[in-house]
Amino acid sequence: MKIVDFYFDLSSPYSYLAATQVPALVARTGADVRWKPIVLAAVFKAAGNVMPAQSPPKARYMWHDLERWARKYGVPFSMNSRFPLNTIKPERLVIAAEASGRSAEVAQELFRAMWTDDRDITSEVEMRAAALTAGVDPNGLLAAIETPAVKDKLRAYTDEAVAREVFGAPTFAHADKLYWGNDRLEFLEEALRA
Repeated sequence: MKIVDFYFDLSSPYSYLAATQVPALVARTGADVRWKPIVLAAVFKAAGNVMPAQSPPKARYMWHDLERWARKYGVPFSMNSRFPLNTIKPERLVIAAEASGRSAEVAQELFRAMWTDDRDITSEVEMRAAALTAGVDPNGLLAAIETPAVKDKLRAYTDEAVAREVFGAPTFAHADKLYWGNDRLEFLEEALRA
């Protein structure tokens, strides 16, 4: 089976762009993509990396680059006015949705709310809306995000990413190889077809 681990942080606009392409990638390759939210700040710290927005020239470049990629993919994009945002609770919501098999759908709804609708996905109202739209009971998910099991799983996914030498998001892992960035999806697809 073609298994791909998708390490992402909901606060990463490039993760959003990559996420918009995952369904088509799955359709073309038959890959089984496992959506694994991570705490990007912890990954950056472990790798000695910093977020691109911390460098003013890089930040200016990034805003234009994100718009170019959105146009290329034909997807909506709007820089979130709250960026950067601590997305730990919404990421736990994605993990809580794993039990229902709807984690990808919940993640997609949260990405859309953050990167197209300029919403605060850390609010209970927005998390509830994402769960409902994804077809999952929001009450159960919201209760689960405070449980040790869900908190531990987010930590485990982050630790797993660090152990695999992930240094940013999005990162896709397949057959012991990493593909970092939405612009590496073509190489991932080549590997899945090989």
